[in-house]
Amino acid sequence: MGQASSLRTPEGTPSQANELGYSFPRSRLKQAMSDPSKTPLLLVACGSFSPITYLHLRMFEMAADYAKYNTDFEVIGGYLSPVSDAYRKAGTGNMGPSAELRSGLASAEHRVAMARIATEKSSTWLDVDPWEAIQKDYQPTAIVLDHFDHEINVVQRGISIGNGERKPVKIVLLAGADLIQTMSTPGVWSQEDLDHILGRYGVFIVERTGTDIDDALAALTQWRHNIWVIQQLIQNDVSSTKIRLFLKREMSVRYLVPAPVISYIEAHGLYDDDGASSSIHEKDKESKGKLVAESSKSG
Repeated sequence: MGQASSLRTPEGTPSQANELGYSFPRSRLKQAMSDPSKTPLLLVACGSFSPITYLHLRMFEMAADYAKYNTDFEVIGGYLSPVSDAYRKAGTGNMGPSAELRSGLASAEHRVAMARIATEKSSTWLDVDPWEAIQKDYQPTAIVLDHFDHEINVVQRGISIGNGERKPVKIVLLAGADLIQTMSTPGVWSQEDLDHILGRYGVFIVERTGTDIDDALAALTQWRHNIWVIQQLIQNDVSSTKIRLFLKREMSVRYLVPAPVISYIEAHGLYDDDGASSSIHEKDKESKGKLVAESSKSG
């Protein structure tokens, strides 16, 4: 691993979390290495997950396959870490959301619940950590990774490799190619944050349709050894933004989002368009037709 920046540890925040009854979820973590010669790896995906989609879940499976067949890592767990409600009030750049996301961000309570529903029966190794979601203040990605490092490598002292010995776990961020593009754009991320995330931890990047990642990687050469790029062998470009658009237009999102999550969205009236009537206006019909046509091209 690279040198840690002098930035941060999540000191001060655990007490707040404990007051809210928080405890780190460990039930789905591997308890011991299958191959002690490998490096234990923990995958962490940070995001809004508003709502969670099948691509969010597939990213973990793709990363696990990549680690198994292309690296000396052994995946010991994977976590989804939804952002807190304070994200709505965060600034611009890497510190805050777009106007569209700000308006489409369901409450942290709902987003954590949907992530749990999506993983509890569909996976044996993915889990949801609500620590970031329950914070009163927005937590930058670097601090969130520090939190996982603290829980896994300090509190838990890594993972057992047998004979009473334990090994530190490498924590990496799992994200889409759009993240690397923002990281390579001057002024979006601070140098300190980049060094902390890419230097100390590292990132697994899943390529997305239509995204050119080569130029972005060229601007991040000093951390290239800590960036792993995963090709999508079966292309999937579904996104939470598109799901919200479909829902707003009263279109089906079945088979794009786990069925229990759709039921949850419907039961709680999430992502309803306050300005939309119960019937679709001609203007919306035209827009819907164009969206269907565009979607069929990528199918």
